[in-house]
Amino acid sequence: MSTAPVRVGIIGAGANTRGKHIPGLQAIDGVEIVSVCNRSPASSARAAQEFSIPQTYDNWNELVAAPDTNAIVIGTWPYLHCTATLAALAANKHVLCEARMAMNAAEAREMHGAAQANPHLVVQIVPSPMTLRVDATLQRLLAEGYVGDALAIEVRVGGDFLDPAAPLHWRQNFDLSGFNIMSMGIWYEAVLRWVGEATRVQAMGKIFARTRQDEGGAAHAVRVPEHVDVIADMACGAQLHMQVSSVTGLAGAPEAFIFGSEGTLRYADDRLYGGKRGDAALQEIPIPAHEAGGWRVEEEFVNAIRGVEAVTHTTPAAGVKYMEFTEAVTRSLQSGQAIALPL
Repeated sequence: MSTAPVRVGIIGAGANTRGKHIPGLQAIDGVEIVSVCNRSPASSARAAQEFSIPQTYDNWNELVAAPDTNAIVIGTWPYLHCTATLAALAANKHVLCEARMAMNAAEAREMHGAAQANPHLVVQIVPSPMTLRVDATLQRLLAEGYVGDALAIEVRVGGDFLDPAAPLHWRQNFDLSGFNIMSMGIWYEAVLRWVGEATRVQAMGKIFARTRQDEGGAAHAVRVPEHVDVIADMACGAQLHMQVSSVTGLAGAPEAFIFGSEGTLRYADDRLYGGKRGDAALQEIPIPAHEAGGWRVEEEFVNAIRGVEAVTHTTPAAGVKYMEFTEAVTRSLQSGQAIALPL
């Protein structure tokens, strides 16, 4: 186990980096955030002042190359994830990369390949957070045969009305987000943890507000769907239906069902519900304290660097799987055909 200091440089100080990664890392003994580079010198200076970070850089390449760090946190939008990860690994530095992993499957595979070529370095992708509390219990119940054979999986995510006048969000900007569609990849990552991967994907989607203005007032064509329905064959034998939408006002909170031959499991509002054949209704399933998960991304990253534990949430290999699913959805949207996985 290594006791050497972990000295971190931050590329991109967005909301999740400021709210989670920086405070989480600064709370760990022996970890120091020594540098930051955000989108502009002014925003870099603000982040440095807010979190008492001693060094700022105007160019992220200079931050990566500087000898004052041995770990890099990439908190940018997906357009820079692959380039910055490869640069950090080439500089012999550990990497914590924000979700979504990349713009497309090819970039994800390149990142995974670079991680495999540098086994002495830790590469972690920030995980899908919503279901962390219930994941272990749900996985145990499935392994114990609670639902019998998994037959159908239903994931529904939405609840908002369309706002055609809202400015262009980075998630709607194909040049920044690539093949990622709203929160679809995040929810598929949760499904991956529960039942494994898809083997074939077919999708239909819709863009309703075809142009939006960016923060500077320039108009952009929107290329990322605002509503998508995905049907997938799963390797476990089940069929998945996933609907992710920004137009389903008052639909309620996101929820997921696993319907089996002998029982049903439902996730909603960070709670797990279940029922068996013969029951009248689903009942809440308590989450044992020893199984209850939570956000510990920064701790896991540092522990992996120190040799205390291995990264589980989320490995580059898992990231490749959800990026291949994401790209398969886009290919199906474009072609109208079912797309086999893996790509």
